[in-house]
Amino acid sequence: MVEGKVVVVTGAGGGIGRDIALAMASHGAKVVVNDIGAALDGAGGSAGPAQQVVDEIRAAGGQAVPNTDSVADAASAARIVECAVESFGRIDAVVNNAGILRDRFFHKMSVDEWDAVLKVHLYGAYYVSRAAATHFKEQNSGAMVHMTSTSGLIGNYGQANYAAAKLGIVALSKSIALDMLKFNVRSNCIAPFAWSRMIGAIPTDTDEQRARVDKIKQMTPAKVAPLAVYLASDAAGAVNGQIFSVRNNEISLISQPRPARSIHRSEGWTPQSIAEHAMPAMHASFHPLDRSADVFSWDPV
Repeated sequence: MVEGKVVVVTGAGGGIGRDIALAMASHGAKVVVNDIGAALDGAGGSAGPAQQVVDEIRAAGGQAVPNTDSVADAASAARIVECAVESFGRIDAVVNNAGILRDRFFHKMSVDEWDAVLKVHLYGAYYVSRAAATHFKEQNSGAMVHMTSTSGLIGNYGQANYAAAKLGIVALSKSIALDMLKFNVRSNCIAPFAWSRMIGAIPTDTDEQRARVDKIKQMTPAKVAPLAVYLASDAAGAVNGQIFSVRNNEISLISQPRPARSIHRSEGWTPQSIAEHAMPAMHASFHPLDRSADVFSWDPV
């Protein structure tokens, strides 16, 4: 599917990123395995995780190089893309997968917890994509795959920073898809459902929680990789600006925001008439903020 293509996968030292990197290589891509080897909250760093995945790829007969630059800094992110060009002569696709978590209820969240998560997820996706865009424009081809989350698309407790970043990535992807369409560059999002360290902190204090976690553990990161490979391939040439989810063996196309209901009033609106007429009529279209409701039936990742 991606024979001869050069693909950058960020956050590829473990979890979903690792399986995407392995799958890219198994389908013929030359892979830059990027990972700073940090803890889940972004602290520390090690070259070990990236190198281990590279060793796996090479042992299977594939081609890969490690990279430990951070996506959270523009100059550093640019070096990730340059690593691909210097190592393999070009770049054909980027998978923006790197991420950290600093979960906290909104009223307790610090500025640093907010900033750190946005820097890795949203800024990181922008920095890497922007660095690759110059090459894609020049060669008149390229593909970007970004990891979003139902935490952003739907909502989740204690993740205002993560959710804001992930929904921001959707808007970023859509804008890239529009801006770079004339250069044959595509941009799409995946909301993955998979057991990884990113959700390893889900509590298991009750039988209900343990059952939920056992169910999620069946959704392995490897299930997400085939869609990422497809979206990076020429076979996905007509797929652009879309949002998909992968949940075990199920692939879904996620709807994008559209007006659900509209009301016109020829004489205009006052706050009172909105309260008396507009909101009661629109109320049936409201999404309930209730974890038990169908709108929240998918576990955010």
